Amino acid sequence: MAIKRCAAGIDVVAAAEQRVKNVFNNGLPVYMSFSGGKDSLALAQVVMTLIQRGEIRAEQLTVHFIDEEAIFDCIEQTVKTWRRNFIAVGAKFEWYCVEVKHFCCFNELTEDESFICWDSTCQDVWIREPPPFAIRTHKMLRPRKDAYQDWLPRVCMDGITLVGIRAAESIQRLKNLATMTMAGKKITNKRQIFPIYDWTNNDVWKYLKDQKIEIPIIYLYLWQTGTVRNQLRVSQFFSVDSAKSLVQMNEYYPDLMERIIKRVPNAYLAALYWDSEMFGRRTRKRREVEGEVEKDYKAILIKIFSDMKGNFPTKHKMHIATRYRNFFMQISAIADNRDYRELYEGLIRGDPKLRAYRALYNRIYGRYIIKAKKELRREVVK
Repeated sequence: MAIKRCAAGIDVVAAAEQRVKNVFNNGLPVYMSFSGGKDSLALAQVVMTLIQRGEIRAEQLTVHFIDEEAIFDCIEQTVKTWRRNFIAVGAKFEWYCVEVKHFCCFNELTEDESFICWDSTCQDVWIREPPPFAIRTHKMLRPRKDAYQDWLPRVCMDGITLVGIRAAESIQRLKNLATMTMAGKKITNKRQIFPIYDWTNNDVWKYLKDQKIEIPIIYLYLWQTGTVRNQLRVSQFFSVDSAKSLVQMNEYYPDLMERIIKRVPNAYLAALYWDSEMFGRRTRKRREVEGEVEKDYKAILIKIFSDMKGNFPTKHKMHIATRYRNFFMQISAIADNRDYRELYEGLIRGDPKLRAYRALYNRIYGRYIIKAKKELRREVVK
């Protein structure tokens, strides 16, 4: 699907403020998802500014923070600060420490790929203790079965939820938001609105700087270790996106890996296989270890897919592998070895949200369409 970008007559901050005011003007309860990350902070400041100006009513607002246990200390402190800020202006702030299910990339060697936040069966090895004011259960939650993405929308169905999702974060989000807009929708089926969806990374960082918002120091640590700007993402430790940063953070949090390994013993894989295909790394060290020999990734994938049950023993792995196998067969006439390598690495390191899959899908078919158009123009000229 072709996506056309159109310039607006106002800047992104003014546009975000207007979207937020439109939501509050409906008179329904308003919820806001808050994580303590940069996008969440930007959205929170937009909402706070409007409250302080008297343009929206704080009494309508309930802020939700889902504490995933495996978070950096500075994120916890940032959330505590904003909890005080919102309560001070009359909004509600609900901090949940509940048993929700999370994908854990370190558990791929076992039959269970999930991580249960605040698991009541292993309190003695929790990475942190929940704050005393945290909410520990909810009548709509199915403990140990629900992911928070499934449970929280049920809590918020009587109102509208503000979420700090941006299209610039990934091609998948851009495509999904464009599809939703083309269908004439301004709100998702889960009654979610994305006020800063059109902000770029530069917009976010500039806004936080202009507003003098203190950011969690983990962002500075990641920047110092060489993380590129568009990869400065902070989330729960055991997701595919953030797990690879744990080794780098040892310098700044000396006891972090010790606490993590007590909680998830397989986390030692990050230290052992940091420079490997498990984390999608393509460093000089990996090349030195594995050699410079070019592999026939198409042949490797054929071998892997020939034994689906043996190579993908869990239900989740089988689901992802089936999508990859079907895609592999679809692109066999137009893919090159680089495409097959990325397909292989996405499959090996785990792709629970199919982000790598969708990015590769768009790249391969986008390249094919461009090539086809060029050939068509040459034929017309002839």
